[in-house]
Amino acid sequence: MADFWQMVEFSHLLMSRQISKGAIVIDATAGNGHDSLFLARIVGEDGKVYSFDIQEKAIANTARLLAEHHLLDRVELIKDGHQNLDKYIKKEIDGMIFNLGYLPGGDKEITTRKDTTITALEKGLKLLKYGGIITMVVYTGHPGGREELEAILALVDGLDPHIYNVLNYKFINQKSAPEILAIIRRRAEERSS
Repeated sequence: MADFWQMVEFSHLLMSRQISKGAIVIDATAGNGHDSLFLARIVGEDGKVYSFDIQEKAIANTARLLAEHHLLDRVELIKDGHQNLDKYIKKEIDGMIFNLGYLPGGDKEITTRKDTTITALEKGLKLLKYGGIITMVVYTGHPGGREELEAILALVDGLDPHIYNVLNYKFINQKSAPEILAIIRRRAEERSS
């Protein structure tokens, strides 16, 4: 589990370098609320976090953690799949974070799936501002996890390099360790061939 937390910390580091006060961001997988809490802190009072999860337990855990830190007012908790994000968010976003796999401490039979993750990623890319970032911690140690990662890699491999920079960060000597992907959309004035 230590490898997982190192990846989450690195994901947060990448996000903190791109996201500033007043930002609009998405936590695509609320889980136990740690990413939502992190995002709520960096967007500040004028920012907004949209936090998605299909499990009531995850929404409740996230709400409790945010309330303990007096940051619940910065986050809109949405009990729905991240693939439906366009039903709730119509404006551009500064960032989006995924923590894929299953809810730690929850039902390991309920996992993220490649089809819904790919749909959410495609929709997030359409909303992402120039200079924005999407990070994905992809855990493959559950049924369908490897297929989910392969589908994500296939999608990001085809992104226009004049618009997006894509980073793949992983432990080479640990086969079951999660991978991290970061997709950074360049600023409009930097787009040149």
